[in-house]
Amino acid sequence: MLLERLSTHLAVVFAMLTSLTANADGGTLESQLRSAAENGQAAQVRSLLDQGAKLEARDKMGRTPLLLATHNNQVEAARVLIDAGADVNAKDSIEDSPYLYAGARGHNDILKLTLAHGADLSSTNRYGGTALIPAAERGHVETVRLLIAAGVAVDHVNKLHWTALLEAIILGDGGQRHVDIVRELIKAEADVNLADGDGITPLQHARQRGYKEIQVLLERAGARA
Repeated sequence: MLLERLSTHLAVVFAMLTSLTANADGGTLESQLRSAAENGQAAQVRSLLDQGAKLEARDKMGRTPLLLATHNNQVEAARVLIDAGADVNAKDSIEDSPYLYAGARGHNDILKLTLAHGADLSSTNRYGGTALIPAAERGHVETVRLLIAAGVAVDHVNKLHWTALLEAIILGDGGQRHVDIVRELIKAEADVNLADGDGITPLQHARQRGYKEIQVLLERAGARA
């Protein structure tokens, strides 16, 4: 009898500990969902959602399953989550969202999905920049085109007092990708004379760096030193 009671008591304690561990990680299904999303296991993602896993269950850094899928450019897993209603604008603890991250990293397939499902074009990252600004900086030409076509403000100024045009010049390498991005921004009627916080214009930055092709583009668009 004593052994039976002890066995029952241990079983209860084990169940409580298992429950606490699961709850600390957002629940077993949710933990599995995040892992499946991160690893691109689209069928598993769908199955876990069908089993009742919470779509927006976050990890300790505030990342949703969709954001984790976006981090690794797991397009099909992201598609399943978005089709199920995942929030493309849900930000983590460092103010990244699936939409913003896809734009910054040039994950264009996921970016297109977010744009088709309510992406907030005015949302900003921790630097106060729209998705267009890091896309321009990192040389993601097609991403820049997608964001311009979607209607992202081309002259938005971030916390560094830089626009997408300024970042493409200041943090770019002057190569063909950044030349093309400057061209796209000019076509979108970006203000070529909007200076940085120190009053230095895009043309002055281009000249300082010896970016000849960009200088020509700016001058033809009416840029002043």
